[in-house]
Amino acid sequence: MGYMNEVAMYYMGFSHCYGIGPLKFALLMKYFVGVKEAYCGSPTLLKKVLGDGWAGRFISFRKRFDLRKKYFEIQSKHIAVIGMGDRIYPSSLRKISDPPICLYVKGNMDNIDFDKDKLFAIVGTRQPTSYGQQVTYSFASQLSEAGCVIVSGLAMGVDTIAHKATLAAKGKTIAVLGCGVDIVYPSSNQLLYQEIIEQKGLILSEFPPGMLVQRGLFIARNRIISGLSMGTLVVEGAKHSGALITASYAAQQGRDVFAPPVPITSAMSEAPNSLLKSGAIFVTQASDILEEYGIKKKNFEKSELKYLNEEERRIIDILLQEAQDADELVFITKKPIHTILHILSLLEMKGLIDRQSEGKYQTKLMRK
Repeated sequence: MGYMNEVAMYYMGFSHCYGIGPLKFALLMKYFVGVKEAYCGSPTLLKKVLGDGWAGRFISFRKRFDLRKKYFEIQSKHIAVIGMGDRIYPSSLRKISDPPICLYVKGNMDNIDFDKDKLFAIVGTRQPTSYGQQVTYSFASQLSEAGCVIVSGLAMGVDTIAHKATLAAKGKTIAVLGCGVDIVYPSSNQLLYQEIIEQKGLILSEFPPGMLVQRGLFIARNRIISGLSMGTLVVEGAKHSGALITASYAAQQGRDVFAPPVPITSAMSEAPNSLLKSGAIFVTQASDILEEYGIKKKNFEKSELKYLNEEERRIIDILLQEAQDADELVFITKKPIHTILHILSLLEMKGLIDRQSEGKYQTKLMRK
């Protein structure tokens, strides 16, 4: 058997009891002096706090649940249990209205400091357009290169791209799951799940190990993604996107919400554009976010070109010679104007070019 943190064990016990969620747990902690006292409380006192029905359910659960056995079973799976009272429990989560009773974590906890590291969330649709994919990759890679820890939900689409871009940039990322941390969902992300742990990232959930995917759990998961992070970027999403729920939680928690412009002709424009209408911070490049928090952005080197496709690299090569406007680029490349404008927009998003006051585009890369 491994090391036993008795206090964490009682938090774990409460998290396994169906019906004792963050709000009921908060009531108990207001009444009892500690988590052990609450867990072992007398039926009379428990009924006073929870009422007869819920107190009865908890007492019945307590009788049949083997705390120590479950705790060491979880430890044997190399899963850490962090109770709300633990010193390494994220202070950012303690401050939200419904903090998780405890967190289950896979990965080396020493690699990330929840309170000192700059955690930033990137979320969006499971079906991003090619534009959304490139925007996600660009922001995630550049923010991680500037030292941010990227937080997302391991879902298909934007989440997966954000995690992968961070790993490719040799950064750290946290995947917050809507199931137990020992459940890989979607299963197609099994390799990504392992790579996150191997590259000093974390897999995290408030749900007990073994808990399978359920629709409502993803909504609860979203408040943790936003609660851990100083800000949340919503890349793309439809009208009723889960990313909008994450943004709503972020706003309620006093966190910043960011959104890039998305063409109004795209079905995935509704989430970011509605957020922009509601006061989200408009961003066109990662440096906009970094400047918001006073984080210094590293100078771009020629190595940035490895992230570009052939057309983007061609435009950069031209602009390395001399600043050009869109019409001049059309003449030089023989590409249609809509293609050139699209490429220029993506390069601006990636922070590799900017537009001069006279309308000419120039690269931020140093000519060598």
